[in-house]
Amino acid sequence: MEKTHSFFYHVFIFILAQLAWLSLLSLWIYWYVSNYIIFKQVGNKLSPQILSGSNNVFALVGGLILLVMVSFGMSLIFLYLNRQLSLTRMYDNFIANVTHELKSPLSSIQLYLETLKTRSISPEKRQEFITLMLSDVDRLNNLINSILYLSGFEQKKTARKYPHHYHVYQAERIFLELLGETQRQFKIPNEALHIEGNSPCECVIDRNWMRIVFDNLFDNAVKYSSAPVQISVRLGCSKKHVFIEISDQGIGVNPKDQKKIFQKFQRLNTPQMPSVKGTGLGLFWVNKIIKYHGGKISVFSAGLNNGTTFRIELPLYKLSKKHYIKNLLKKSKMITESSDEQE
Repeated sequence: MEKTHSFFYHVFIFILAQLAWLSLLSLWIYWYVSNYIIFKQVGNKLSPQILSGSNNVFALVGGLILLVMVSFGMSLIFLYLNRQLSLTRMYDNFIANVTHELKSPLSSIQLYLETLKTRSISPEKRQEFITLMLSDVDRLNNLINSILYLSGFEQKKTARKYPHHYHVYQAERIFLELLGETQRQFKIPNEALHIEGNSPCECVIDRNWMRIVFDNLFDNAVKYSSAPVQISVRLGCSKKHVFIEISDQGIGVNPKDQKKIFQKFQRLNTPQMPSVKGTGLGLFWVNKIIKYHGGKISVFSAGLNNGTTFRIELPLYKLSKKHYIKNLLKKSKMITESSDEQE
């Protein structure tokens, strides 16, 4: 496997190149100043043509401008190459993580199928195997969907092709309903989930997409908790927004990394949980979904081993972002009518 150089290696090469240009510039200036001093000292002995310094000044200024342009160009090239190297590393990590995520459920399904084929098992055990295989199929389906929607979320024209079904909901009722479904999916006991507050207001959401948001946030809470998971949810309404805060008691996030976690393919190094796998798309997907709802999501953590809190804010129906929300409902209506006509 070809060895990839570190970021500091490229910084070192860039600094050497800049030092080379600066050294050349220093020699050039030294040569010009030395000759200028000599001309001043023996100027009365030289012809007027030699004393004319306009050409020399023009050459010096022109050379300095060229050097600045070259230096600026090298800086742009360095920044571009460094960005490409970072993207390459992220894509390599993404491929490795996706490969693992695909291989794990496939191996599990293969094992269950081989067992069903080669052994005689009880109907109860057979039903258990089928349930587990369906669970693994759901994992594969979610992973494939996250990859398929990745490009769509980044391109607005492509994103319009994906079906959205935005409707007006009573916030507290729909949030509690979605939280209950997510709780059952991740098999979180009632004593591990604490819900407080209320949100007696209306908002416009796509139920399926919002379920994906809760699933990803709960999934992170489960994966990044070294102790038995504990999740707290707080609901509330302000003058223009309905908000929901989801907090866990997991390993937390360094303050310097909190701005990175919503980036594509971003997976933070967690020495406390080295076995955690993933594609680095979950929170990127969550952020995009919330933005398409006209809202925003933020994260807070006091640091490692201090848990993490995600806060989601969505505009209130008829009170905030009226034009944007109206367009969401209009597009959903058009999609629904088009589906009815096709049927």
